[in-house]
Amino acid sequence: MTATLIDGKAIAARMRDETRAEAGRLAALGWAPRLVSISVGDVAAAELYVRNQQRSAEAAGVGFEARNYPESISLEQLQGVLAGLNADPRVNGIIIQRPLPAHIPVKALQKAVHPMKDVEGMHPSSIGNIVYNDLTLGPCTAVAAVEILKTLPLKMEGLDVCVIGHSEIVGKPIAFLMMGLGATVTVCHHMTRQVAVHSRAADAVFVAVGKPGLVRGEMLKPGAALIDIGINRVEGRTVGDADFASCAEVAGWITPVPGGVGPVTVAILMKNAVLATAMQMDHYRTAFAAAV
Repeated sequence: MTATLIDGKAIAARMRDETRAEAGRLAALGWAPRLVSISVGDVAAAELYVRNQQRSAEAAGVGFEARNYPESISLEQLQGVLAGLNADPRVNGIIIQRPLPAHIPVKALQKAVHPMKDVEGMHPSSIGNIVYNDLTLGPCTAVAAVEILKTLPLKMEGLDVCVIGHSEIVGKPIAFLMMGLGATVTVCHHMTRQVAVHSRAADAVFVAVGKPGLVRGEMLKPGAALIDIGINRVEGRTVGDADFASCAEVAGWITPVPGGVGPVTVAILMKNAVLATAMQMDHYRTAFAAAV
């Protein structure tokens, strides 16, 4: 292996320390950050994520409440629950756990979360703000991937970047985030004819497709950075979208799976919770300030 392993846990720990300090400052002002997690039906699929989020929240000084609703709940009832949380100043962020029952479209719930409490960065306004390089509450995984790249000794301006995968919540936001930093970005997807032609020309490659082993060493420029966002289960192991062994022989830097983008994504979620709390504090102070 020639590539330098990027330690996502260490990056996340540094971010968590900063978040904990800011959470303490807000708590001293009477605005202790608090998250509410919403899951529906059988929570087994989301249980691990909820536990990890709760542990991370506690470590970052952020309150965390997990709520589970029966699978029989209607979309309208859930939207009512979210309306109540939106109006509650004691709740500063809302997380919608996936998967959801078939009759509950996740996009409808994401739209129902107030943008100032959208700590996951999934509301259409949060996604749209990226076009204007406004990253106040950006989508956590995309922001985490870019933050990891920013820790490397690479000049972002003019960097040739290849994004493999163009999902609304990861691939596309990464492309806009990198363009905002001055990079030249190519986005590949399922209709791209020769992905390797584009990836081999890139100084940095992001991959988020959900297909294990998609990116191989021969698809990379020697010394390039590889940020692997994929999470797949293969023969009882968690692996990314890259063939780690062959890519590590060519890349200059590489994220492991697990232990790379995942921990930083959770750290961004907690950072967003604190940012959202500060935004709400300022909003309430302005809205209810005494007239002079």
